[in-house]
Amino acid sequence: MKSTRVLAASIAALALVAAACGGSGSSAAPGGGSGAPAGVKTLKVGFTASNTGTQQLPSQKQVEGIELWAEDVTKAGGIRLKDGTVLMPELVSYDDESKADRVQSLYTKLINDDGVDVLLSPYSSGLVKAAAVVSEQNDTVMVTAGGADDATMEQGFTSVYQVYTPASKYLTGAIDLMLAQDPTIKRIAIVNEKDAFSTAVVNAAKPYAESKGLEVVLAEGYDSGTTDFSPFIEKIRAAAPEAIIGGGHFQDGQTFAKQLAEKQVPARFVALLVAPPEPTFAQIGDAAIGIVGPSQWEPSVKFSDQTAAASGVPYFGPSVDAFTQAYTAKFGSAPSYHSAGGYAAGLILQKAIEEAGSTDPAAIRKALDAMDLETFFGRVRFSADAKSHGKQAAHEMVYIQWQKGADGKLATVVVWPPAAKSADVQPRP
Repeated sequence: MKSTRVLAASIAALALVAAACGGSGSSAAPGGGSGAPAGVKTLKVGFTASNTGTQQLPSQKQVEGIELWAEDVTKAGGIRLKDGTVLMPELVSYDDESKADRVQSLYTKLINDDGVDVLLSPYSSGLVKAAAVVSEQNDTVMVTAGGADDATMEQGFTSVYQVYTPASKYLTGAIDLMLAQDPTIKRIAIVNEKDAFSTAVVNAAKPYAESKGLEVVLAEGYDSGTTDFSPFIEKIRAAAPEAIIGGGHFQDGQTFAKQLAEKQVPARFVALLVAPPEPTFAQIGDAAIGIVGPSQWEPSVKFSDQTAAASGVPYFGPSVDAFTQAYTAKFGSAPSYHSAGGYAAGLILQKAIEEAGSTDPAAIRKALDAMDLETFFGRVRFSADAKSHGKQAAHEMVYIQWQKGADGKLATVVVWPPAAKSADVQPRP
């Protein structure tokens, strides 16, 4: 069934908003021209969301970020082009049920039936890959959040742009953190969900670990949808690793961490993908303590006008604090990196349209190709290489760990890299 989200009022009301904003801009929607607006127009932004299925939780967080971005743009009076035209965002989305075949048919519908101007991506690398093919075939620009698979961005696409740090860099920093914490660790197990994203992560992590002198005593995948890790954990126990890295997505990662604790697997360091940075990971209680996770973004890592100036690039959009406060006020919970990624994807698309001065795909691509800026999400720049065109080239991961504070409450702290950390990493109990 169709599930359409529309964040646009009547044309008359929008005209009043735009007129009230005059020629001035804001950090969320800088002004781009002078004189009376050429007119208020609708900017149709299409995407699918996993309202159901295995990717429901992180997809929901990503969509919340997108919705907050569209709301902020609307409140600021729209996206103002250099000729005075004001574009008001209208979000059009459908439930992809976490299924790749539905993604392809629905993105085709968004383009051909709904007439969207631009696209944002679904959540998860597998679904992003399916959407990317349709985007490319139909010459429609898509900015992706929630998709980090390297392979998708190494097919020579010209219309797809990746916000996330690529999968190949997800766990290399965790290995650096582990060895900085405990250089006596020599034996590690690498385990992963058998999907494109997780496989890409461990395929990069394994040779990196070996280059650091580590012995990989187990390297094995598990099927998507696994809920009982008992046989798998027994293999890990038999291999006697001192550390475990890998994982997949939220449900399997949360379950795997819980069962590692229940079975008292004595690994001194555990780093898992996707699940730990989600606030709801705390639902497993003390089993979360000591678990490390790579994150695309955390509220405690501050990107600002000052960090942008130090990097020699412009800053665009709200501050970290402004985004975090607005998100928490709207949705009643703290944002995860999936939430921030959704907002950042909209923000990047907004900036590209402003620079392009139109919704013409060629003009937007040109603006994205030239983009190099700092946002609350971090630095953003896209590869210009023909094979890896649009692949994220500047954004860096941070690493969080679940720790119990003096108040006895579980919370995440940033433990890596050293320049960004809010606390020291602690050994797993």
